[in-house]
Amino acid sequence: ENKTLESRSYSSYVNRDQLSQVLWALGAVLQRRQRRHELVAAGGGGLMLLGAIQRPTRDLDVLALVEAGHYRKARPLPSDLLEASRDVGEAFGIGGDWLNPGPTDLLDLGLPAGFEERVETRSYGALHLRLASRLDQICFKLYASADQGPASKHVADLRQLRPTREELLFAGRWARTHDPSPGFRNELIQALEFLGVENADAEL
Repeated sequence: ENKTLESRSYSSYVNRDQLSQVLWALGAVLQRRQRRHELVAAGGGGLMLLGAIQRPTRDLDVLALVEAGHYRKARPLPSDLLEASRDVGEAFGIGGDWLNPGPTDLLDLGLPAGFEERVETRSYGALHLRLASRLDQICFKLYASADQGPASKHVADLRQLRPTREELLFAGRWARTHDPSPGFRNELIQALEFLGVENADAEL
């Protein structure tokens, strides 16, 4: 396994090629340990793997585990996957917590309609990823943008994705299913208007 975990001098932030190398290493370690995992990935790391953005990332957001074809929450990560990811992260110098199950709570109130049919798959040996599609990432990024404001990285990512008015309204309506409060609705309208959607109030 020492050859699999050849030391690299990466910084805490990785680009697309570096993240791919880390994922291949994780897949190889899982293979050697006779383990296999399938994950649903989102966030900046997922967008970077899709080639949709160029911003480096320090982690890969894990939205769900896939078990027998079904999505289940990724917190906590399975112990064997967590151990392997820590070993790989330390070998590449990016830390042991680069697999981030934080977004898995989005499963509680449901993913955007059609999510599973839109995923793009990637295989890295014994590690398989289902990457959230561009449209679904727009949903997640708008939701986060409304919460964190116009100066957040999520707004910058949205601008790179160049969503249409219809895509943003689709995302806004989905976000409302996760937080129907009047306060969030106002923040969401402000985020949509900041992104160029006129009369957002009437469309939500």
